[in-house]
Amino acid sequence: MCGRYALGLQRAEIRALPGYPNIEIGEWVNEDNFVPRYNIAPNSLAPVIRRRDASSPGLQMQTMRWGIPYGKVHAKSQQAINARSENIMEGSGMWNKYRSSNRCVVVGQGYYEWQTKGKAKFPHFTKHADGKVMLMAGLYHVSDETIPNYVFAIITTSASTSLSWLHDRQPVVLTSDADVTTWLDTSSHVWSTELGKLLRPVGGLICYQVPKEIGKVGAESPAFVQPIATRKDGIEAMFAKQRTKQEGNKEAIKRKRSPSPVISLVQSEPAGKEDESHKTDLCKKLKVE
Repeated sequence: MCGRYALGLQRAEIRALPGYPNIEIGEWVNEDNFVPRYNIAPNSLAPVIRRRDASSPGLQMQTMRWGIPYGKVHAKSQQAINARSENIMEGSGMWNKYRSSNRCVVVGQGYYEWQTKGKAKFPHFTKHADGKVMLMAGLYHVSDETIPNYVFAIITTSASTSLSWLHDRQPVVLTSDADVTTWLDTSSHVWSTELGKLLRPVGGLICYQVPKEIGKVGAESPAFVQPIATRKDGIEAMFAKQRTKQEGNKEAIKRKRSPSPVISLVQSEPAGKEDESHKTDLCKKLKVE
């Protein structure tokens, strides 16, 4: 599945779609409603690409909310954030009414997935190896309200061989200008086998472990998309802290083993009857202090 992704680029760079030079975007509807984030969670506002209308090839970007409501009661707990490619190709369930005319592309830098090891879960970030933006196939819904509400879901498929160790699902990623154009062409209002061929896992992706803080909704940091192994506050810093702690423990042990300064001071006084009273007075003073 895909339950979290990143898009921390500035708006101008998002419009440019790095890695897709032949895709031209017109206006960005509700652009001001999107704030670049490295931790986009369900129910967040994020940009997607769609056709302005079915009869025109012109594309527009639009800020929509992540999660398509379903069921008789449209509650936050009843939102589909992902759509399985198998169900879309079969035309079953709620997706049949969207697949022919309500196709979109979700823009991101990459997505997060958690690897499960026993009871522990470790977040990983997956992105294009060449650094271009990640364009994920999606579907969108428009409400019948006076002011239409636009929401979207990300399509997932079986994980590729190279990513199956992480999870059994991954987003459908459109890797070329031609694939994007084909997916967004809704002029026929008909689903085709050509569209179904796009709903497949792709290669050319890299994946690495990232900090666990990404799991907290609302947390934000550019470090979330950086490999934890190479971050300054990652494994290298952890080892440095351990070395500092060990050195500190050694110093503490040395100080503990050293003679008491009070005893040393008393023992250094020369022996003699007159000095005994001086020693007693000195010990009394030290005890008071």
